[in-house]
Amino acid sequence: MSTRPAPGSRRPGGATSLAPLAKYKLVFLGDQSVGKTSIITRFMYDNFDRHYQATIGIDFLSKTMYLEDRTVRLQLWDTAGQERFRSLIPSYIRDSSVAVVVFDVTNRASFVNTAKWVEDVRAERGTDVVICLVGNKTDLGNDKRQVSTEEGEEKAKADGLLFVECSAKAGYNIKSLFRKLATSLPGGADGSNGAGGNGGATGGSGASNLVDIKLSATPANIDDAKGCGC
Repeated sequence: MSTRPAPGSRRPGGATSLAPLAKYKLVFLGDQSVGKTSIITRFMYDNFDRHYQATIGIDFLSKTMYLEDRTVRLQLWDTAGQERFRSLIPSYIRDSSVAVVVFDVTNRASFVNTAKWVEDVRAERGTDVVICLVGNKTDLGNDKRQVSTEEGEEKAKADGLLFVECSAKAGYNIKSLFRKLATSLPGGADGSNGAGGNGGATGGSGASNLVDIKLSATPANIDDAKGCGC
């Protein structure tokens, strides 16, 4: 009985078979204007567009990320925050590996509404998904804050979520955010959930198996920071 060559093994004639690149779907959720598109744009192109245009429906981008133990392809799905597009979102959550729920640290309502976004993710994926709570717009300073870092951390801990604060405008903690997400993906040295064929998790115990990465503290005013907090 013939057997298929193992990934990375040599086929007859000396040709090397390459293992398929692991693909993971990351869906970005949150209210309108919290900065979902800006976070993705900063990560993809290291750029910030001051002329914001609301996302219509769903946008898709893809990027390869090189980790210490493997290389992964991140499929980034940017969803619209407007209520009229809400009915489209469950179908995009359904086969996701990661849900990134974004709020604006200067808009308390957007933080309160993260509970509904997390509920939507749990309804579609149960515990077979990594969920990260992200507080954006730290560049606006503590005088405009309506949600403290401690409050975000407490909510994330209570709900079994990862937590990161960042600024898409200043580039603060953006690389750290995606490194944290990539390290927590199933199938790697730090992830224990095994990847499914479509890039989704096939099982596991959720947040209890995640490995936390220490990120730099948020400056009181990002403009006073000497460089990117990544």
